[in-house]
Amino acid sequence: MTSENKQTGAEPDDSTAGESAGAPAGSAGTADREAQAGMTGEPDRHAETSDQEVAELVGRLTEPGEIDGAERRQLLGRLTAVLARGSRKAKESGVGRGRWLADVFTAVAPRIPIRDLATLSRHHHGLTSEALADDLVRTAAKATMTVGAIGGALAAAEFVTPPLLLSAPAQLVAETLVVAAIEVKLLAELHEVYGAHVEGTGAQRAMVFVGAWSKQRGVDPLSPATVSIALGAATKTALRNRLMRTLGRHLTTLGPFLTGAVAGGALNRAATRKLAAAVRADLRINRSLPPGKS
Repeated sequence: MTSENKQTGAEPDDSTAGESAGAPAGSAGTADREAQAGMTGEPDRHAETSDQEVAELVGRLTEPGEIDGAERRQLLGRLTAVLARGSRKAKESGVGRGRWLADVFTAVAPRIPIRDLATLSRHHHGLTSEALADDLVRTAAKATMTVGAIGGALAAAEFVTPPLLLSAPAQLVAETLVVAAIEVKLLAELHEVYGAHVEGTGAQRAMVFVGAWSKQRGVDPLSPATVSIALGAATKTALRNRLMRTLGRHLTTLGPFLTGAVAGGALNRAATRKLAAAVRADLRINRSLPPGKS
């Protein structure tokens, strides 16, 4: 997390975690260590390292400021490779794809860089109030559109080279995590703009905003029901469903040539704007803002 980050019933088996068939197979030694960790109750250090690497890569892809196309593609490529390994391990352990994806995202969420109001205004040329919120939405929509377009372009290249298509599922998971992180960041920072600050540590606040993102709604800091830091069964189910819907949206990037890039970018942008509109409507109920400096 950057220095600008202000410290932030039954579960259905979604599907099997059939991710990249091109992921490298693990060694027997790794499997033995994992089995031993499961029997002794000791943490899987390899899994912890993988989660940390995923969190760092997603964090870099959601940091303030522009990232050039080459660097973004490189970071997405690295993220895809890490997730391919993780998805294979999830499949081996019998964890459903949706459950695994939700687990990865909840590990990533506390590393999402969330800025306070003063930092937001400074980074957006002194904008305030509704004008600042408008600019945050434009920036986030552009970012998710770019992720979809880059992913679509990569998928288009793989479409005409069938052996490389084996990596596509992990690539889609990478896009899904980055888009979800950008939208959670947007949701959290809109709360800062509207004066609906959520108290707690970075990890606690992250869980509040992950829950809000899964329901596509704003948070009322004065209502205990909306600021729970624990993800209950219903919220976990909503999170898995939201992530799987986002993943399904990215399947459009598997179209031939550049149709995937166009569709992926457009759908991401529209979804981010829809989320922002719903959250801002909730926040305006008790916290309407003046137009602000534009």
